[in-house]
Amino acid sequence: MKLEKNILNIWAGGQLMAFSGIDGQTDFRHGLTARTAFDVNGIDIKLPGECLLKFSEGPITQVLLTGDFFDIKTSTGRVHGAFLDAYHLLIDGPCEVTKCIDMIKTIRQSGRTLVGSAVTFDAGKITADINAAIAERRRWLESRHVPHGLTELKRRTLFKALSQMKTQVYASEAMIRHHWTTPDRWPHRAMWLWDSVFHAIGWRHLDPGLAQEMISAVLDIQRQDGFIPHMGSPEGVSNITQPPVLALGVKLVNDIQPNRDWIEEIYPKLTACVEWDLINRDSDGAGLVEWAIEGDPNCRSGESGMDNSPRFDTATQLDAVDFNSFLALESELLAHFARILERPDETEKWQKTNRRLCDLINKRLWNEEIGFYVDYDVTSNTPSLVLASSGFMPLICGAASREQAERLAEHLKDPEMFGTPLPVPSIAAKDIEHYSKDMWRGPVWVNLNWLISYGFERYGMQDMADEIRGKTMAEIEKFCAKYGSIFEFYDDRREVDPPHLRRKGKCAPKKSPYHQVLFDYGWTATLYVDMVYDRET
Repeated sequence: MKLEKNILNIWAGGQLMAFSGIDGQTDFRHGLTARTAFDVNGIDIKLPGECLLKFSEGPITQVLLTGDFFDIKTSTGRVHGAFLDAYHLLIDGPCEVTKCIDMIKTIRQSGRTLVGSAVTFDAGKITADINAAIAERRRWLESRHVPHGLTELKRRTLFKALSQMKTQVYASEAMIRHHWTTPDRWPHRAMWLWDSVFHAIGWRHLDPGLAQEMISAVLDIQRQDGFIPHMGSPEGVSNITQPPVLALGVKLVNDIQPNRDWIEEIYPKLTACVEWDLINRDSDGAGLVEWAIEGDPNCRSGESGMDNSPRFDTATQLDAVDFNSFLALESELLAHFARILERPDETEKWQKTNRRLCDLINKRLWNEEIGFYVDYDVTSNTPSLVLASSGFMPLICGAASREQAERLAEHLKDPEMFGTPLPVPSIAAKDIEHYSKDMWRGPVWVNLNWLISYGFERYGMQDMADEIRGKTMAEIEKFCAKYGSIFEFYDDRREVDPPHLRRKGKCAPKKSPYHQVLFDYGWTATLYVDMVYDRET
């Protein structure tokens, strides 16, 4: 469909812009990344160096803004621009260049401004056909299938999500041999393990082949022993892992576009990853696994993905509800893949692993008195007192009985537990001691909501799944309409707008971009897209 001016019509600070790997080669180190500026009408170049582009001090009266081109009207005239390639942004119209550092070059000529990465700057691109570049970028968005019957607000949010998703894609580079994605082109930039899976889950509705690449790219950085780093880029990898959800992503992508050859190619890599976790993360040898614990109080367990959750405040080894549930689900899905590949012995092996993990989850991690799953401290041999959203994860792997699933559902109706104005809070509402509006210490994360609703669907509790999804989508839409961004996490109490939530101990974006909720965040957009398209089917 044609892009209407009222679909992507919000010019507000923090919206990310970059050249997409869908359109050509990207460059992790030298490529240009920008965002809309906060304090002025303009664009903030963030990578590979900083530069501020100012358009007008007066109001912007008309806006069409996407992740790789824009067209606006200001008090001083029309300004439009597009990323020509990974290194150059061409702007036509009134534009003042300020605060440039050495990594960025600019030139002005005949009312145009060319901004580029200094190491690859090509001044000749100042005469490029900007209208053709914009038309090419428009075509990608206009060619996307849009489900029928969407409200105006849903349609606007969907287009924002699609535009954002496109510019999260990098082309293959160095050790990463496939197209790959990042949670945000700035400040994170790199590829994350479980983020990539949630990206693929959304992308499967648009381009199943590209979604396959996003998962295969994560496997490109796998070690020979099966370990998969939680983060990687063309310049290196990390030394911890992250939630094992790759088989889940493979299953959902393959459901859209079955590809036995792909399953056969990556099956050994998926099994090696699960086996590494089972061998290397069971510190007490009791059969359940524990996340790695770190020294940073603002990130006790980056490996868990729930960095600063109060679950990890004691900095001790915990048989983790979520880790074991993920592995149980992965084992179930590996059995499914082994069946597709006609390997009965391996099918039986992974079925047994699933049953063993599910049994242990119920024996050690279910708290009958509370009716909830909690972590278990293997050092003190005591259950954790922290009630976190991770306690719903046994739903995804089938560990919970029907009765247990119903008890979990009751907690979502209890305002003292997880029945907050916006469900599902990352910790129970009654846990006042640990609560704050800081990442995993209270706020709501869309990927956990997606997983929890996926779990309730498994038990046929569709009303519960739909309620979580509906409220989640409405919150994303509300703040996308207000700020033009799709955010990293949201306030469970609905008291504070996302830009004012704390991150890593404070809300202080001028001190560090990591001290503010991230704008245009990856899996929030892709899982929103998945929820929109899933409702169509």
